[in-house]
Amino acid sequence: MPQLNPGPWFAVFLMSWIVFLLILTFKMSNFNNLNEPTSQNKDMKKPESWNWPWI
Repeated sequence: MPQLNPGPWFAVFLMSWIVFLLILTFKMSNFNNLNEPTSQNKDMKKPESWNWPWI
């Protein structure tokens, strides 16, 4: 049964994943975040406690 012999297809499988991962990391490293995070307001109010009417 030829499908049990990994010789013919394992090298192709391995090389295709290596190429895929190299391209993917190259694309991700060139990604620019268009929405830069803004600084949050330092003067934040203290949160109010919840009102539990059944207690």
